[in-house]
Amino acid sequence: MRNCFKRRIIEISKQQWILCPVYGNKTRTKIQEDTEMKNFPLYCPKCKQETLINVQDMKITLAVSK
Repeated sequence: MRNCFKRRIIEISKQQWILCPVYGNKTRTKIQEDTEMKNFPLYCPKCKQETLINVQDMKITLAVSK
Protein backbone atom coordinates (compact mmCIF):
# COMPACT_ATOMS: atom_id res chain seq x y z
CA MET A 1 0.00 0.00 0.00
CA ARG A 2 1.25 3.43 -0.91
CA ASN A 3 1.90 6.00 1.80
CA CYS A 4 -0.52 8.89 1.23
CA PHE A 5 0.78 11.14 4.00
CA LYS A 6 2.56 14.28 2.96
CA ARG A 7 5.39 15.58 5.05
CA ARG A 8 4.74 18.98 6.47
CA ILE A 9 7.67 21.03 7.56
CA ILE A 10 6.69 23.64 10.08
CA GLU A 11 9.24 26.25 10.95
CA ILE A 12 9.05 27.19 14.59
CA SER A 13 10.30 30.70 14.99
CA LYS A 14 11.41 32.14 18.27
CA GLN A 15 8.92 34.66 19.63
CA GLN A 16 8.72 36.78 22.74
CA TRP A 17 6.57 39.48 24.26
CA ILE A 18 8.13 42.92 24.63
CA LEU A 19 8.23 44.02 28.25
CA CYS A 20 7.74 47.61 29.35
CA PRO A 21 11.22 49.14 29.81
CA VAL A 22 9.97 51.25 32.75
CA TYR A 23 8.19 48.67 34.97
CA GLY A 24 8.74 45.33 33.24
CA ASN A 25 5.06 44.68 32.51
CA LYS A 26 4.08 42.63 29.46
CA THR A 27 2.88 44.81 26.57
CA ARG A 28 0.59 43.82 23.69
CA THR A 29 3.49 43.67 21.22
CA LYS A 30 5.24 40.46 20.23
CA ILE A 31 8.49 40.13 18.24
CA GLN A 32 10.05 37.29 16.25
CA GLU A 33 13.64 36.47 15.30
CA ASP A 34 13.51 38.51 12.10
CA THR A 35 11.70 41.55 13.55
CA GLU A 36 13.46 44.89 13.12
CA MET A 37 12.07 48.17 14.47
CA LYS A 38 13.53 51.63 14.66
CA ASN A 39 12.02 54.39 16.83
CA PHE A 40 8.96 52.24 17.54
CA PRO A 41 6.49 53.87 19.98
CA LEU A 42 5.91 51.06 22.50
CA TYR A 43 2.82 51.65 24.64
CA CYS A 44 2.34 49.94 28.01
CA PRO A 45 -1.37 49.58 28.86
CA LYS A 46 -0.67 49.07 32.54
CA CYS A 47 1.50 52.13 33.28
CA LYS A 48 0.02 54.12 30.36
CA GLN A 49 3.42 55.34 29.12
CA GLU A 50 4.86 55.38 25.63
CA THR A 51 8.56 54.72 25.07
CA LEU A 52 10.55 54.76 21.82
CA ILE A 53 12.48 51.52 21.29
CA ASN A 54 14.70 49.85 18.70
CA VAL A 55 14.61 46.10 18.04
CA GLN A 56 17.19 44.08 16.13
CA ASP A 57 18.14 40.40 16.50
CA MET A 58 15.72 39.95 19.44
CA LYS A 59 17.55 42.69 21.37
CA ILE A 60 15.50 45.65 22.59
CA THR A 61 17.14 49.01 23.26
CA LEU A 62 15.78 52.43 24.12
CA ALA A 63 15.86 54.86 21.19
CA VAL A 64 17.97 57.94 21.70
CA SER A 65 15.94 61.04 20.88
CA LYS A 66 17.86 63.86 19.21
